[in-house]
Amino acid sequence: MKKTTLLILLFTAYSVIAQEKFFTNTGTVNFEASVPFFEEVKAVNRQVAILLEPRTSTFVCTVIIKDFRFKLDLMQEHFNENYLESHRYPKAVFKGKIQKFDLKDVSEVEKEYQVKGKLIMHGKTKEVIVSALIKKVGDGIQIISDFPISMSDFNIQIPNRIAAKVSQTVNTELIGIVRTNESMYLTLK
Repeated sequence: MKKTTLLILLFTAYSVIAQEKFFTNTGTVNFEASVPFFEEVKAVNRQVAILLEPRTSTFVCTVIIKDFRFKLDLMQEHFNENYLESHRYPKAVFKGKIQKFDLKDVSEVEKEYQVKGKLIMHGKTKEVIVSALIKKVGDGIQIISDFPISMSDFNIQIPNRIAAKVSQTVNTELIGIVRTNESMYLTLK
């Protein structure tokens, strides 16, 4: 009887704790720095970690730089070795607070929020405010946000010979569906 009661208490406590945070490791970041009349400069990373903690309105996004995939291997190599220096700066992290966020207000109707936080990339930190569209989808929460990134803010140097072929402001879009920790929940059943 004591074991059953203990298991029920542990299960209930763990279920409550697990639902405090929503996350995914399969978020997507689309990156584009193309300019007209030149080769398309686009990449995608589909292994982005996103964490949403509704109780504190905390939003964290972690991107491993070397996981961006370009259409051309040479472009990917230059991106990692010369521009973002992924061997020295392996990840980019955004950590912020979603302004006026309450999980009870999230529904199937998309709502726009402001997210204020710090973007850490290429060894530099910058305070940023971005918009995020948030809505409920199935058993999760969808988050879509645009992060315009100025290369000069993060000391990313593009050689003069190709500077005109790459936009100085990178359009970056984050898309993810975060869920509670279902795998932990299943192991306690």
